[in-house]
Amino acid sequence: MAPAAITLAADAPKLSSADTGFMLICSALVMLMTPGLAFFYGGMVRVKSTLNMLMMSFISLGVVTLLWMLYGFSMAFGADRGSLIGWTSDFVGFSGIGKAELWPGHTIPVLVFAVFQLMFAIITPALISGALADRVKFTAWALFLVLWATVVYFPVAHWVWGTGGWAYQLGVIDFAGGTAVHINAGAAALGVILVIGKRVGFKKDPMRPHSLPLVMLGAGLLWFGWFGFNAGSWLGNGDGVGPLMFVNTQVATATAMLAWLAYEKLRHGAFTTLGAASGAVAGLVAITPSGGAVSPLGAIAVGAVAGVVCAMAVGLKYRFGYDDSLDVVGVHMAGGVTGSLLIGLFASGKGQSAVKGLFYGGGPDQLWKQCAGVFAVLAYSLLASAVLAFLLDRTIGMRVPEEEEVSGIDQSQHAETAYDFTGAGGGVVTAVTVPSLAAVQGKAVQGMATQSKAKQSKKVDA
Repeated sequence: MAPAAITLAADAPKLSSADTGFMLICSALVMLMTPGLAFFYGGMVRVKSTLNMLMMSFISLGVVTLLWMLYGFSMAFGADRGSLIGWTSDFVGFSGIGKAELWPGHTIPVLVFAVFQLMFAIITPALISGALADRVKFTAWALFLVLWATVVYFPVAHWVWGTGGWAYQLGVIDFAGGTAVHINAGAAALGVILVIGKRVGFKKDPMRPHSLPLVMLGAGLLWFGWFGFNAGSWLGNGDGVGPLMFVNTQVATATAMLAWLAYEKLRHGAFTTLGAASGAVAGLVAITPSGGAVSPLGAIAVGAVAGVVCAMAVGLKYRFGYDDSLDVVGVHMAGGVTGSLLIGLFASGKGQSAVKGLFYGGGPDQLWKQCAGVFAVLAYSLLASAVLAFLLDRTIGMRVPEEEEVSGIDQSQHAETAYDFTGAGGGVVTAVTVPSLAAVQGKAVQGMATQSKAKQSKKVDA
């Protein structure tokens, strides 16, 4: 995220229609990532959980939008309070923000910055949902969204990006959300699944994706929207950092996809569609914190390392027995950690700042700063999320009953099914008796015989 600049009144920037328009477009691109995530996750689950997976992302668009407008923006980007939280009363309900009031040090209105950051706040808790597939009550999930955004996301966003936040002051580099978004969501996912437990049949029943085309559609939308997510985070294009981030996003993502596929071929003997989609997402995650600090060649290194590390990390759930349903921990936490730490090695000093990594003669100083930011966010998010999940589980219950999980969470939580196999419209699928092939062939032969007798009868009459 671009640092807030301190300027004299005479040098204060003026509103730029070009930057403002660019940031509004970037905001829309980031918003599109949440439906893209819904498709990505929705295709990865079994058919009986498709709608629930879609809804767990979509509900974040509603819940977090209101929280952000009412108090979240103030907590994340308001005036610093002790390096841990922000608060500005004018930001509450957006009530004191003028329509042309500029974000300090930049050429875009405060409202544009607020709506851009809103889209980050929306997708971050939605990422967590992939780890909880098939087994969480929808009402409990909605309430968890409220609590987690308030207790975890808003404060962490202030730590990392808010002027005065402790990580910001320390010099931790996170261009667009490696710590605040991906490590935060991945660690939260791990904390929650350790509390609520495994799915029925984990490591016993096949739990293959029901629609790989849906997965690829979601991955494509995420890749497309991520250009707004990353390049937009510099809040303008006046110095070339935004374009650098755009290029590095593409380069790292492409490299990570190829690296994942190569690892998969060597390890399992095939290039899979799911591997291509997952590798691309791993690259997007890893370049998110680092893309403004590394060169395009550095982006290749980031993508290659992330593709292999995340491909290896997704298998850890079977070794250690935690049920990370759709690999949120393996991709987002592992990818976020990888991308954030590699800044300490590959920062070129020619991007968003003059900071250089260890491989560019900068010494270990930035690497230690990155470690501090990474592991502080990881520990806080994991512990706080586990506590929130425990409290909800002990009060209203987090999980659906076992019989509902087995029969399908779509029907029990939403009274709908994703696909109508009866041709009668939406609703619960009912049993349909399908005639056997022999019966169909028998009826066909019988019909042909009847037609033949009718023709013979006509000839006799003639």
